[in-house]
Amino acid sequence: MKMKSMIKMFAILIALLFSMSVVSAASLVEKRQHIRDISRTTLLKLYDLQPAARGYVENAAGYGVFGNWGVKLLFIGGGTGKGMAVNNSNNHETFMDMVTGTVGFGLGAKTYNVVFIFENEKALDDFTENGWQFGGQVSAVATDSVAGGGYQGAISVSPGVWMYVMTDKGLALEATLKGTKYSRNDLN
Repeated sequence: MKMKSMIKMFAILIALLFSMSVVSAASLVEKRQHIRDISRTTLLKLYDLQPAARGYVENAAGYGVFGNWGVKLLFIGGGTGKGMAVNNSNNHETFMDMVTGTVGFGLGAKTYNVVFIFENEKALDDFTENGWQFGGQVSAVATDSVAGGGYQGAISVSPGVWMYVMTDKGLALEATLKGTKYSRNDLN
C-alpha cells in the first residue's frame, strides 16, 4: 500500500516538474530576458564566490549558464532547467534546456546553478549544436588541459570544458550528472 502511494506521489511530482517547462503565457522576448537575468545573477554570484572565475569566463571561447531544480523520491528522481550558452567572439546566445533523471536512494528537492566554461570553439560548438548527454560522475581536478594551470573551484567535465556547480550554500566540489541531457530549445 505504501509503495503505491509513493509511486503516485512520484508520478505527480514528475508531472509537475515537466509541466513547468510547458509553454507559459510569457512572450518569447520575456522568456529570453528571464534566462539572461538568471545568467547574469548566477555569474555575479560565481564571481563573488570565486573571483578568478571572471577571467576564466571572459577569456574562454564561450560559457553556458543554467538554472536547474530537481526532486528525488526514494529510488528515482528527475530535474529540469533552462539556460543559455554564449560565444564570446560574437556574443551569440543559444538558448537551451536541461533535463535529468537519477536512480539511487534519496528524498528531497533542490535548486542549483551550473556555469560551463568552454576553452575552445570546438567544445562550445559541440555543446550548442549537438547538445550533451552525460552518463557518469565527474570530479574536481586541479589543472587545465593547456598549461597545467588551475581553474580554481571548477570541475573538469570533458577536454576543454569546465563546470562550476553552485547551490544556495556556495560552490559544490563534486557533481553527479547521471542521465543529464542539454539541448537547444524553441527560444532560438
